Amino acid sequence: MRYAIVIEKAEGNYSAYVPDLPGCVATGATVEEAETSIREAIAFHLDGMRDDGTPIPLASSHVEYVEVAA
Repeated sequence: MRYAIVIEKAEGNYSAYVPDLPGCVATGATVEEAETSIREAIAFHLDGMRDDGTPIPLASSHVEYVEVAA
């Protein structure tokens, strides 16, 4: 499964979340650490959903960048 992630600069670190998996969040000191942490968080989150018998949501978020005049 391939999920979209969002990594945002926070005060002093980076935070990451998965739009298709509410509650699945992670942090890291760098973008790379946040990405590694969110990968681990996704695996943990999905394992928990399986253990609870909760259906695994399909990835449905679509990510695009748009250019605008600043």
